Amino acid sequence: MAGAISGPEAATPADVVRARAETGMGFPAPLVALWGVQGGLLTESGVAVYSTGCIGERNATYEVAQCAPGFVLVGDDSGGRGFLVRAGDPDGAVFSSDLGDLDPADFEFVSAHFASWLESLSPDSSC
Repeated sequence: MAGAISGPEAATPADVVRARAETGMGFPAPLVALWGVQGGLLTESGVAVYSTGCIGERNATYEVAQCAPGFVLVGDDSGGRGFLVRAGDPDGAVFSSDLGDLDPADFEFVSAHFASWLESLSPDSSC
């Protein structure tokens, strides 16, 4: 992806299984595909997509299971906003929220598809 800063090494299938166990949730296929190429993503603009190694810790830290049942925190903007997807959503619609307010009623819709959202993070994307 253009404009991306390298993330950790690619995740193994065992890493993905461990991340699922830590969060207790499933992940959209495009996120699992990203992990198969690189472990996570940090863009030049500061948007991070979490690696399998830290997604469980981030979801536990922000108490996502308690505050937003059925959602998984998959990244953040390095400025206090998180990006979430519904567990089990095959398209991986992306929502954002202030990390201090993870009430789904307050979530903002970002993209209908996780893959499209990833593509939009590239500075070469047209608006």
